[in-house]
Amino acid sequence: MVRPVVWRPPAEPSPAELAVIKAVRRARLFVFLRVHRHELFSEEFQAELAGAYVDSPKGQPPVPPARLALATILQACTGVSDDEVIEATVMDRRWQLVLDCMGAEEPPFSKGTLAGFRKRLIGKDLDRRLVERTVELAAATGGFGARALRAALDSSPLWGAGRVEDTFNLMGHALRKALGVIAVLQGRGQAAGTAAVAAQAGVPQLAASSLKAALDRDWDDPAARDDALAVVLGLLDQVEAFLAGQAGDQAAAAAVAAACQVRDQDVDLAGAAPALRRGVARDRRISIEDSQMRHGRKSRSVLFDGCKRHVMRDLDTGLVPAVGITPANAPEASVTDAIAADLAAAGRELAELHIDRAYLASALVRDRGPDLAIYCRAWRVRNTGGRFAKDQFSLDFDTGQLTCPAGAAMPFEPGKTVRFPAGTCAACPLRARCTTSSHGRSVSIHPDETLLAELRERQQTPGRARQAARTRRRRARPGPCRPLAGPPRPLPGHPQEPVRPAPRRRRPQPPHHRPPARHRRLPASRLTAT
Repeated sequence: MVRPVVWRPPAEPSPAELAVIKAVRRARLFVFLRVHRHELFSEEFQAELAGAYVDSPKGQPPVPPARLALATILQACTGVSDDEVIEATVMDRRWQLVLDCMGAEEPPFSKGTLAGFRKRLIGKDLDRRLVERTVELAAATGGFGARALRAALDSSPLWGAGRVEDTFNLMGHALRKALGVIAVLQGRGQAAGTAAVAAQAGVPQLAASSLKAALDRDWDDPAARDDALAVVLGLLDQVEAFLAGQAGDQAAAAAVAAACQVRDQDVDLAGAAPALRRGVARDRRISIEDSQMRHGRKSRSVLFDGCKRHVMRDLDTGLVPAVGITPANAPEASVTDAIAADLAAAGRELAELHIDRAYLASALVRDRGPDLAIYCRAWRVRNTGGRFAKDQFSLDFDTGQLTCPAGAAMPFEPGKTVRFPAGTCAACPLRARCTTSSHGRSVSIHPDETLLAELRERQQTPGRARQAARTRRRRARPGPCRPLAGPPRPLPGHPQEPVRPAPRRRRPQPPHHRPPARHRRLPASRLTAT
């Protein structure tokens, strides 16, 4: 039986490797993995990784899983694509140092091998085991111990690799995918077979790569658009009826179900004629190939399609003890359960947590213990017209009393709104500076108002403010192995294309910028006697 071989790279660095180790300044993870790779991938752990492979009586032994796991760790740290990993194994001596292929002119594995290993790793839930094993080794070697964490949690966009399409092409893509599955089951080719099956089903329009191009309508005309929508819904009914008489296949049924999902979320069937809904559905599907992609917004000006990645970084060591992934349209606070699970699996406890305001509503903050200190910029308190803001009212959390600048007191509860009596406010000498409402002044109390008051007080302390600014800069600064800039990265587990850098735009020079040849100074190497 063909089984993955045990990888036994040398433990002692060679002279060439020592030269590379000495030259590395910032990306110390490469040195750490080279020095401790034989400890990280013991024979017992390599046997765990080999369990992801199925015994086969034929073929060649696969690439050692330990080498592919090291490449996966480096890929996650540097944020490069699969194509760039293969290129780095030949062009980057730091990668060669870790993967034991110094001076290699050919990559030690192919792009398909790396993608297949990642799929097996995730399928067997060994990706978490790889992280746990790395944490165990770091603790054993003194990278970090059992101390409480000072960590920062932040999110960043994770662009999806699936094609984002409008309603018409989404439904056409899903139906064409279902017909392609039937074509493969009938023994036809993928492209020509889809066209033949589409003609057989009476829907030749679905053979085109773009349904909107096949329909050839004036898409700026609302009447033509509504007529095309009725045609597309008719195609959906025809494909459903056609598949009902075919040999069933789960992939074809799933594709038709995706088309029905797009119809239900984007089309209003309640009127006399079907019409596109106004606005965007709450959890709208935007891609057929990747059902988890969603529209997202990082800021007012930064929009993206895909997911959000949430990374918790240890502020003392720079290590990443916990990560989480959420859809792009999910609030940041929804990821903290996954973050807490990673921390519990690693046996870590938080002492300080530096976060953005989007995480203030999370369970990690709401259910925190007394030993966890939260650092965050509090919401700015403002009031229109120069009137008294909420921070000018006195909050006594021990007695639960809210006192206005004029001395009137009212009881309050977290998460509720305090409304001062209209008569009290009408007779108040400071009414003009407080409110113009005839019903009296109202003050909203946040569910975690105690934390917000603590954050505002901390921000007013000069030393604490400078420390928080340094932490924000450190959190935003790229890690030692992360590229400083680059194009959006596709989601792991999806087909990836080579990333081509954008062409550099040179600044135009004036016509006489370069002097004539007779006036140019020759280099010293050209000033030789003849």
